Amino acid sequence: MYYFDSFLMILFTDLVGTDGFSRSSLCFGDRFFLVTLGFTSLVGYGDLSWDARTKELLKMFNIDGQIERLDMLSGQDLTFEDDIRMKIVAGSKKEKMQTSISFLQRSCNAIMGAADAVRRVAVKGGFGDDNRKTEALIITTDGMMWTGCANGSLVQWDGNGNRLQDFQYHPVAVQCLCTFGLRIWVGYASGTVQVLDLEGNLLGGWVAHSSQVIKMAVGAGYVFTLANHGGIRGWNVMSPGPLDGILCSELAGKEFLYTRIENLKISAGTWNVAQGRASRDSLVSWLGSAAGDVGIVVIGLQEVEMGAGVLAMSAAKETVGLEGSSAGQWWLDMIGTTLDEGSTFERVGSRQLAGLLIAMWVRNNLKAHVGDVDAAAVPCGFGRAIGNKGAVGLRIRVYDRVICFINCHFAAHLEAVNRRNADFDHVYRTMTFGRPSNFFNSAAAGTSSAVQILRGANVMGGHSPEGIPELSEADMVIFLGDFNYRLDGISYDEARDFVSQRCFDWLREKDQLRTEMEVGNVFQGMREAVIRFPPTYKFEKHQPGLAGYDSGEKRRIPAWCDRVLYRDSRSAHVSECCLDCPVVSLISQYDACMDVTDSDHKPVRCIFSVDIAKVDESVRRQEFGDIMKSNEEIRYIIDELCKIPETIVSTNNIILQNEDTRILRITNKCGENDALFEIICEGQSIIDENGQASDHHSRGSYGFPQWLEVTPAAGLIKPDHIAEVSIHLEDFPTLEVFADGVPQNPLCEDTGDKEAILVVKVRGTCNTNETKNHRIRVRHCCSSQTAQLDPRPKGSEQIQGSLLHRADYQHLSTSYDVVDHLRNLHSP
Repeated sequence: MYYFDSFLMILFTDLVGTDGFSRSSLCFGDRFFLVTLGFTSLVGYGDLSWDARTKELLKMFNIDGQIERLDMLSGQDLTFEDDIRMKIVAGSKKEKMQTSISFLQRSCNAIMGAADAVRRVAVKGGFGDDNRKTEALIITTDGMMWTGCANGSLVQWDGNGNRLQDFQYHPVAVQCLCTFGLRIWVGYASGTVQVLDLEGNLLGGWVAHSSQVIKMAVGAGYVFTLANHGGIRGWNVMSPGPLDGILCSELAGKEFLYTRIENLKISAGTWNVAQGRASRDSLVSWLGSAAGDVGIVVIGLQEVEMGAGVLAMSAAKETVGLEGSSAGQWWLDMIGTTLDEGSTFERVGSRQLAGLLIAMWVRNNLKAHVGDVDAAAVPCGFGRAIGNKGAVGLRIRVYDRVICFINCHFAAHLEAVNRRNADFDHVYRTMTFGRPSNFFNSAAAGTSSAVQILRGANVMGGHSPEGIPELSEADMVIFLGDFNYRLDGISYDEARDFVSQRCFDWLREKDQLRTEMEVGNVFQGMREAVIRFPPTYKFEKHQPGLAGYDSGEKRRIPAWCDRVLYRDSRSAHVSECCLDCPVVSLISQYDACMDVTDSDHKPVRCIFSVDIAKVDESVRRQEFGDIMKSNEEIRYIIDELCKIPETIVSTNNIILQNEDTRILRITNKCGENDALFEIICEGQSIIDENGQASDHHSRGSYGFPQWLEVTPAAGLIKPDHIAEVSIHLEDFPTLEVFADGVPQNPLCEDTGDKEAILVVKVRGTCNTNETKNHRIRVRHCCSSQTAQLDPRPKGSEQIQGSLLHRADYQHLSTSYDVVDHLRNLHSP
């Protein structure tokens, strides 16, 4: 933030220093803008514009760019201007104390007035637009302001606070903004970063982190992004640009050098436990093989408990779904004991919805490669509101690839095929995990500046476009559960005979699920291993062997209700694991535990052998560096993009008197590249009786002296164009500033003749390291007679204030003069 004066800082501290909301601010000319981040307003659902010199509240504009009325404070005795006057008027100690107390009281009144205004907006439905809260703002080189909102929209404003246009390229909250040159960088809560030009056109986007991007900064040729989990990554400030295609092609040719294939075994088990509890022997029979060499164990249970009270509670507040139940906890504890939880495995996630429960255990030596665990639930019963039917899911990132596990329980009964299909469709389309999904491959996300060049196809970043299910973007999806598909067109006795003869091929022809999948009605694009075990439903409890099939009055036909299906990254064109096909799985075991008799269903297990392609980032960064050093075309492009355009200034000596205004012209002589300029005040000196500058003081971060106005202080100059900068003398008396009744006067300006050294810093649009500087001496003469500039330095202590020589200097009045007379001038 540019320095404007100490009083306004005190004002902001009193008004907004303790309410817990963060603010962002910026200066534009003589305007100071304050925006409350994460809330709709500081005062009345809007943003504030202050005059940095007179300290006046100029106007307040809301999120739609409409000017808010300032009569919201009408219930107060004094206005903000009155408070300002009271803060700057010197008086007795008693008066100072009264002033401070009065100011704080009126500050409180102002906040109360703001609350009333917000309540009025709420009555109008203003809080319905809560997702449009301002979260970030910046000012770009062309003098425009940009704000980012909680709904992902970007808003462009001019320097007076007028709303110009809106853009929305990503439906997730904007967390931070950054700008350099002709680019605007946007960081989102999904971990996505996008790059726009100054007109708001989207140039590119990619997944930068697996969690939200909270800060961005420019330096050393890179834009650095900070994620919420603490990770920092750097992205070349030149990209997207002409380098991308070359680097992408070069790196693709070396893909085999930095690609690593990791093998992982996953055990997925499903069991409808029929509201019962299993013996330890049953759990060992079902899960014992998982204690071998599998890295991840996922368990899906159905009908953990199905009482009316449980279902009602789940529908009302989903307390059971979020916190689990005693029955669910019993199962988690028993399975954990069976898997030697703590010593061999660790449970990393679970989710319960009424009778549905899913849980995941990860082997200890794999935990370092597993993260971003998240859960979700979708009820399908009784109007899509009750959890007696539905699905619960877990999503993880392992070796930087996303895998989803979905435990389902669909509609029952032989004839309810269409309802089962509809249940699957509802689950697949609506299951949404808590965190924004970053499902693009790490080859497109990456962890170094080398990777950003691969983002061209992923302009929308890691979030799904509206209408595309999250599950469709995972690298691998595994569905398990009691799908309830039955055998069709066969009698009970026929089914029993074929089962006893183990004629499973003929029985599979009668399987409803297989038939529906073949015609594309359900589980589209998914696969299942060949079933070589008997139907798993329906059995009499505690009846061993195949003789245990339902022999009661209903004589339900045996069926493969309990299944495991999956989809990996394979397509018709690519079947081998690589960065283009990052997850390829094979099923090494698919069977049912027919010896378990604790339920009317048999538990089923499926063991996957999964190959996962990942990038060895250390190797790829090394290859990237080698390409950057050795490729001549790349080096030439970098040199051209980093060139600082040749510029000249119309003068390097300016005298101001009696509120004079002078025009400083900066000419970009380069016919091809834009030039960025920024004007700072390097220091200020006092002019002694001999007209010499002495007692030099650096301005540091305090900006321009109070008597000097420079507009604009930064900007962009097109090739062969001229920027005109107004250098204006502001003459008004110095006022003593009070803070908490104590005079504070360290920054007050002297009333004698003064001299400031301005530095015009010129850089190229892609060069963050180097600048070409023009120094300009600006003298403020208070005497009636114009001071003479003595070109002779009087000593080493006066060098800072001595004349900056220009042999080719001449007075120019118009832009035409500059074009005609300054073409051959050179910078000092």
